[in-house]
Amino acid sequence: MSTGKDYKKIQQIVLAYQNKLKELEEDRFLETPAIGGWSYSEVYFHIFDSSILSLKQLTCAITGQGEQKPTAFIVKLILFMGSLPPGRKYKAPKRLVERLKKISKTEAVALMDDFVKQLEKDALLLPNADKGLKMPHPRFGYLNAFQWLRFIRIHLNHHLQQLHRIDQSYLR
Repeated sequence: MSTGKDYKKIQQIVLAYQNKLKELEEDRFLETPAIGGWSYSEVYFHIFDSSILSLKQLTCAITGQGEQKPTAFIVKLILFMGSLPPGRKYKAPKRLVERLKKISKTEAVALMDDFVKQLEKDALLLPNADKGLKMPHPRFGYLNAFQWLRFIRIHLNHHLQQLHRIDQSYLR
């Protein structure tokens, strides 16, 4: 998938998050599901907070602050496939779990807006990025700006599936 397609797919995924948020009542948004795990609120905070942090890494790679480091083959494969390997539960890095908090729907909208604005700025600069300059990811090692964009798409999509699991838990 090309950078332009990744960018458009991210826009579509964000629209899905926005539409989902409109469906949810504030109480349900904040409620921890009976099955445990994160509330909708915590998922929204995590995904857009971590996506903004990812954009900061992407921006550093674009502006020449990266390093010439290799990307692991397995990471290249995940990025090529466009999804995390199925059948596993993934744990967020400790520093992101420590940041986790419940936010209101209004705060979620603001966080999504901040992400979209930064993404739009970075998308304009991305064509000039040096593919050799990479910034560290807590699990994937070093990624260049294009790989960071692909990771953001994969991560956003992964958590859409988590929202679906939360939905299903309320139907039981």
